[in-house]
Amino acid sequence: MNQRQYEIVQRVNQLGKTSVMDVAKHFDVSVQTVRSDIRYLAERGLILRNHGEVLPFPHRENISYDQRRIRNLHGKERMAALCAGKISDYQSLFMGTGSSVAEVANHLTHFVGLKVMTNNLHVVSNLCSHQDCEITVAGGRVRKRDQDVVGGDAVKFFERYRADVGMFSVAAINRRGVLFDFTDEDIDSLDSLVLNSHYRILLADNTKFESESRCVWDNLSKCHCLITDSKPPKYLLNKLSAAGVEVLY
Repeated sequence: MNQRQYEIVQRVNQLGKTSVMDVAKHFDVSVQTVRSDIRYLAERGLILRNHGEVLPFPHRENISYDQRRIRNLHGKERMAALCAGKISDYQSLFMGTGSSVAEVANHLTHFVGLKVMTNNLHVVSNLCSHQDCEITVAGGRVRKRDQDVVGGDAVKFFERYRADVGMFSVAAINRRGVLFDFTDEDIDSLDSLVLNSHYRILLADNTKFESESRCVWDNLSKCHCLITDSKPPKYLLNKLSAAGVEVLY
């Protein structure tokens, strides 16, 4: 994927339904060129196309890790840097599933004495070259689409340990501050991770706000800190303040 194609995905995710003509004008290229780009991106499940229009991939359905990783990549990198600012040397860390959490692993290489426990195989891959970091990974069934370990094995894994800091993400946060995820298995793992973490950090970029997914989990009081990529809506800031949750963006 080239830079223009990456920026097309970013623009469509930000603006919503857009005409092919408008995309071509914005990037100052021919409609034919844009159609080629859109065809390439649609074939990989990054956007949708329909009769001269291009649409974001639906947020309410889980998509593959590679698709989620490039969505709002710059925002996730900023979130990861903010999250790393909450970490100290020699801490024990729970790191849950998701592309935002995996990005945090790339910002931990300068810490010493970390003990990381995770069911996210991308976290393992990103930290394997870090010589002063002990990594323990959950065993069990691998969800190949996302390259993480799910089900009862992941739940039991997080029950066996205690962590100074737990980092996790969710699928959606609605206007009432309710947290959602995609499957019962995801929620069971979240329960276990959160219950056994002393300090809990929720990473959620702005695409998660004002949306819902299939499975209801809990509410914002579950976390001590919300890290996002832009200032949350006022109503959400009010709920976070009432719950005593620190907000970083």
